Amino acid sequence: MGTAELISPRNPRVVSARRLARRATRARERRFLAEGPQAVREAVAHRGTLSELFATEEACARHAEIVGAAREAGVRVSLASDATMADISQTVTPQGLIGVCRFLDTPFDAVLAARPRLVAVLAHVRDPGNAGTVLRCADAAGADAVVLTDASVDLYNPKSVRASAGSLFHLPVSVGVPVAAAVSGLREHGVRVLAADGAGASDLDDELDRGAMGGPTAWIFGNEAWGLPPETRALADAVVRVPLHGRAESLNLATAAAVCLYASARAQRRP
Repeated sequence: MGTAELISPRNPRVVSARRLARRATRARERRFLAEGPQAVREAVAHRGTLSELFATEEACARHAEIVGAAREAGVRVSLASDATMADISQTVTPQGLIGVCRFLDTPFDAVLAARPRLVAVLAHVRDPGNAGTVLRCADAAGADAVVLTDASVDLYNPKSVRASAGSLFHLPVSVGVPVAAAVSGLREHGVRVLAADGAGASDLDDELDRGAMGGPTAWIFGNEAWGLPPETRALADAVVRVPLHGRAESLNLATAAAVCLYASARAQRRP
């Protein structure tokens, strides 16, 4: 790569990639950016998703296996200067690899058809970093799918993609589903729907102790600041709070999601 010609910052492909910072452009072109070696590695492994890769000379040497796998998959690899990468990147310190990816969300009907046993539903979640972190937690807990309602943040926001740490490419994700439709669809397919809320009438420990969480379960997680609105809580089979045994006022969204998802995962894995 040392003798390869650097792509110009004015190249139409660079200009096109830079525009993917805007949600409207992402939605119109159904493409998004994946930055850094972890995200790009997972995008390469998710066949048919990565369409182009921009890389600095240093990153090509440091991550030769990722660049080589991209080339083997037929992905166009363009050598870019640090300045060009900084122009495309949405991070303060670009890591030398930026992939242009095709949207990979899954239709909600397909999620239901797969008979999921553990699902995270993000309702009214507006912070992209939180959305990506909850997606990562769901992946780690072995969830079968994640659903982002129509009132939630854009799944392909660069902050969401980064926060997911590659988990975006690991499990089915449906987007733009009205929360009422998500709840009714899951319930019709035998999934118990729980709303996670600090003011819940049920306690997570009590739910576990009475063996109520071993079956297919979907957790609804709400807005970072004000939680779930009453009309959303009313849709659930139960509103469950995470017990606070210490003096903390509350848990942040991602931490609460991790606790709830892992509690369900453990209950479902018991003999």
